[in-house]
Amino acid sequence: MPTAPVTDASPLIYLARADGLWLAQVIAPTILVPRAVAEELEAKGQNDVAVQALRGTPWLQIVEPVPPPPETRRWDLGRGEAAVLAWAHSHPGTLAILDDAQARRCAKSLQVPLIGTLGIVLRARSAGLIPAARPVLKRLVAQGMYLSGEVIEKALALAEE
Repeated sequence: MPTAPVTDASPLIYLARADGLWLAQVIAPTILVPRAVAEELEAKGQNDVAVQALRGTPWLQIVEPVPPPPETRRWDLGRGEAAVLAWAHSHPGTLAILDDAQARRCAKSLQVPLIGTLGIVLRARSAGLIPAARPVLKRLVAQGMYLSGEVIEKALALAEE
């Protein structure tokens, strides 16, 4: 049986800043946060909304590092992305929550299942947790998440909006 999904920092940051962290629970009731990701978030300072969310959200569970697979060395990954992929790779079937393009390519090469922030929003819309994806996507973009107009339009088409 797969473990809970494991997340990188950017999905937590963008969802927390857009008041949508709760949407991540459409994936699973518990989300794992590697220690390296927690440290990356905590470097932002205790007043950062994502840091406060990490500390105050009981379903976000910090996990200790596992050794990275040797295959990840050839990818230019940050500590957080590497930790997410190391955890997911060492726990087969674990879903990795990643936005970084390079990390997503690495996940695919390792055959690690993945989803990103946009995928979480689309799943939440499909599950009826939100009435529309468009307002959430607008908030994510307003908080600094880069989504091209083409990606937004494709996502809204998938959401039948």
